[in-house]
Amino acid sequence: MSKYLLDKFLFTVDRDPELVERYRAEPAETVAWWEANMANALLNCHTGEASTWQAFSARERAALAGHDYVALFELGAHPFLTLTLFIAMFERDHPEPLGFQKEYALRLAHFDLPYPDIAT
Repeated sequence: MSKYLLDKFLFTVDRDPELVERYRAEPAETVAWWEANMANALLNCHTGEASTWQAFSARERAALAGHDYVALFELGAHPFLTLTLFIAMFERDHPEPLGFQKEYALRLAHFDLPYPDIAT
């Protein structure tokens, strides 16, 4: 399990509007593409520089492919990164202001302190 890789996915997808829409429409395909093409790329570095060992666990892959932000929270993905990406994808589906944020809070309400560790 790599909280860093989960956070890297959330960060990079959220900063690319085309990837946000692709992830919304085709989550499993986007996760597979990103893992194959972006997971080992070094951010803000020359092209061709990459690592070779990073990959999602089956549970991480399933949570990402299922847009399961509760599972991502349990896995230690940073809640700010999760929330901002999922707002970009799903806020438009709610008729009231802050509708998605309220749903997010409700679905995470069963967690007590201390929250899962988000350190990478």
